[in-house]
Amino acid sequence: MAKNPRQKQKLLYLRKILLEKTDENHGLTVNELISELDAYGIVAERKSIYDDLHILENFGLDIYSEKSRTVKYYIGEREFQISELKLLVDAIQSSKFITEKKSYELIKKIESLASENDAKLLQNQVIISNRVKTSNETIYYNVDRLHDAISNNRSVTFYYNEWKLNLGSAEKIKLVRKHDGALYRVSPWALCWDDENYYLIAFDENSGSVRHYRVDKIEKITVTDNERQGREVVEKISIADYAKSTFSMFAGDTQEITLSVDKGLVGVIADRFGKNIFITSDENNDNNFIVKVNVNISDQFFGWVYALGDRIRITAPESVCARFRAHLDKVAELYEKEAKV
Repeated sequence: MAKNPRQKQKLLYLRKILLEKTDENHGLTVNELISELDAYGIVAERKSIYDDLHILENFGLDIYSEKSRTVKYYIGEREFQISELKLLVDAIQSSKFITEKKSYELIKKIESLASENDAKLLQNQVIISNRVKTSNETIYYNVDRLHDAISNNRSVTFYYNEWKLNLGSAEKIKLVRKHDGALYRVSPWALCWDDENYYLIAFDENSGSVRHYRVDKIEKITVTDNERQGREVVEKISIADYAKSTFSMFAGDTQEITLSVDKGLVGVIADRFGKNIFITSDENNDNNFIVKVNVNISDQFFGWVYALGDRIRITAPESVCARFRAHLDKVAELYEKEAKV
């Protein structure tokens, strides 16, 4: 009888079974391993399994045995521990620059690095719906092209988009090309992930200064044959210090608040909260619109509101308004004390 060609793959399938089916809390007996191999059309004897386990262990697979009424074998140390995989899942879920579709795809790949039972623990943590996520599926190609441009010392061109308010249509906030569709020409120097967004830090050839751009708002990027400019400017600053001084993150208790916002700040609101938010006209001010959003109430958030001056106002709930007034009074009191000294 001809030998099953899969027999030569027995070691590979045994490794696959151990990695997928076992962990510290779930082992398999030799008979169960034989049964799993049989499901792949591979016949095995008990003695050959012991030999194969020994070979895989010598190869570097961390195989443990646990004896109760029977002996069960399982994988101990893995390339990634479950706690590390959870961190990766959390990072993907919280990243606004990763689309919802891509988030699921990446998390599915991460799950394959754990056993089937541990993967279920990761699945229980996956909560992506209703998070603010970009809809720009081309961001991954943009990142590749930007890395390519940086490594090859080349400048790039692209169109840059911004949010625009259109209360008269069904889609009240939409992305449109900035500066009437002008083509941007910049020299990329670094990519920075901050405040759940991916940014390109580049030298702007027109202004002669370092600027940053949201990668998910970049469209039709092209790597040119021209060498990058601005090296002398970039070398005078620290990219890390630039990012630290430019970007900020908020933390605190989450509450739904109502804001009355100047229509000119629609891009600021869309960047912070996404476009799928409750938005209406402000009946008391034709120059403003009303938006309801969930925010983390913190001093950093109040600082963000204050920085926008009289173009934004918290209108509800009263408890948050009172907190903001107290925050302003506390800061004012500090300066009043200094003035009296």
